[in-house]
Amino acid sequence: MSHTRRFVVCIRNDGYPAALETRKLYETLPDLEAEKHGQLRVIDESGEDYLYPEELFVPLRLPKSVRDALVNVA
Repeated sequence: MSHTRRFVVCIRNDGYPAALETRKLYETLPDLEAEKHGQLRVIDESGEDYLYPEELFVPLRLPKSVRDALVNVA
């Protein structure tokens, strides 16, 4: 399933210092049910996706070329 790549920047890592770095970009995955509860599904430092409180992040609007470059970084 394809989706538009969405990115957020972490502004706080309260309670999650090992999983999230402040001032770092993270990719999110769509999760409408989580968003109803103020949560975001974020691919964190482990490389896996987990739910985190949305107030820890600020959404970013990036051009497609930048999103594609971020996703293709190995």
